[in-house]
Amino acid sequence: MINNVVLVGRLTKKPELKFTANGTKYTQFSVAVQKKFKSQNGEYESDFISCFMWSAAAENFTKFTNKGSLVGIEGRIQTRSYDKDGKRVYITEVVAENFSLLESKKVTESRSNVVQPIEESPFNGVSDDDLPF
Repeated sequence: MINNVVLVGRLTKKPELKFTANGTKYTQFSVAVQKKFKSQNGEYESDFISCFMWSAAAENFTKFTNKGSLVGIEGRIQTRSYDKDGKRVYITEVVAENFSLLESKKVTESRSNVVQPIEESPFNGVSDDDLPF
């Protein structure tokens, strides 16, 4: 079975490093990923994808990213559940295994922490028939 996810988007807020009860490092964050089509009002909308990262990767991610940072995330989809007030609640999120910083810290800071829309994908208009694989 294949369960791979690749996201490119901007962080919705500065990720914080947290610790489990046994001391394992982790962070939870959300990535705003722009849709490749416009809404009825002519503007691009975004999906906000919940992500989770563990250990040293989480520590480095929180150290080198800020709100609005353009990042690439590689990971897998995970669904978990818990009981809340007698009802089963399901959560689907991306467990991030690798990340890439897609712009310099200076560029991120120069935007004064304002989230900018992601530019239109260069792959729009490319059909599957045009791909060599």
